Amino acid sequence: MRGVAHHTPMTPSTTFSAMCGAEVVLKLENLQRTGSFKVRGATNRIAAIPAADRARGVVAASAGNHAQGVALAARHFGVPAHIVMPERASLAKAEAVRSYGASLELAGADYNAAEARAREIEREQSRTFVHAFDDEHVIAGQGVVGLEILEDMPDVDTIVLGVGGGGLIAGVATAVRALRPDVRIIGVEPTGAAAMHASLEAGRLVTLDAVRTIADGLATRRPGDLTYDIVKQHVDEVVTVDDDDIAQAILLLMERAKTIVEGAGAAGLAALLAGKVSLRADEKVAVVLSGGNIDVTLLDNIIQRGLAQTGRALRLRTVIEDRPGALRDLLDLLAQNGANIQRVDHDRTRRHIAFGKAWIELHLDTRSAEHVAQVLQALGAAGYEVETA
Repeated sequence: MRGVAHHTPMTPSTTFSAMCGAEVVLKLENLQRTGSFKVRGATNRIAAIPAADRARGVVAASAGNHAQGVALAARHFGVPAHIVMPERASLAKAEAVRSYGASLELAGADYNAAEARAREIEREQSRTFVHAFDDEHVIAGQGVVGLEILEDMPDVDTIVLGVGGGGLIAGVATAVRALRPDVRIIGVEPTGAAAMHASLEAGRLVTLDAVRTIADGLATRRPGDLTYDIVKQHVDEVVTVDDDDIAQAILLLMERAKTIVEGAGAAGLAALLAGKVSLRADEKVAVVLSGGNIDVTLLDNIIQRGLAQTGRALRLRTVIEDRPGALRDLLDLLAQNGANIQRVDHDRTRRHIAFGKAWIELHLDTRSAEHVAQVLQALGAAGYEVETA
């Protein structure tokens, strides 16, 4: 991997340590080349392809990060690469794949459908299929993340990381168990794509009917055969978190750590912040931020929702008298209570609004949930009937 993948940094977080009640250190794989750990496994797999087979090229299926890793690794080795991504894949990730020189095809609703198409190409063109997670070389490549954690944080007690198909956690668990069998390893899945959790609960591989999560890098309906066996043997626990928890972790990482992370990369921290992992006060915890390739549109949505959920944004509707000064009176009341007005929509013609009345929608900047309550109380006391949105 030397010359392709970086040894990514680890940074302690005073803020998250205080919030989680343990010593939290962030493993910044979002700063890896291509923006995620996936380039590690892809490089290791393509390096193992016999020279006679490289000329026919490789094919891979991915929700995005593995695609970029394969594209970059293939370019490094001079191997033609064809990537299949789901039809709704992130535009940013799709463009990145093209920028690394790979040919790109969009097919199917999710990773599993994209993989089925990639397997067809494997058969038709005799290309080497580079699996996103269920491959010994790929798993070993991802396991270098675990080796780096032990090198940079030799006294680590617990490692927490997201789980999709299981390649990263299988590799990290294999490497860490060999050197430090006492280290606790915790996997985290979104509740809308918890295939590994379901499989461990059932004692057999489970295929979900569908997946739905903002963490597209973890949106896999079925774990791998190899990864499931390794996780069952070496991982202490797999927990689940809601998308709201993941979104809040993304927002906090931006605000407190000045770090942009995608949903899959934020899952581990989300589990800690949501109290899904039991921790001692003196416990040393490494959290793998596995990727940073988040779509800008999704990021904007997360920011807006996060602001609303934490009481730093408020959208409300009310009806006022349609007379000179009525809007000014409302705005003055909001100013007196410290709400900053971001946007005002005024409509006197809206259906179901009586003659002599006007419909108002306001977008406000607020400071906290307590401040929101103060603003709403003041409006109610002044006789305004308010609906929040």
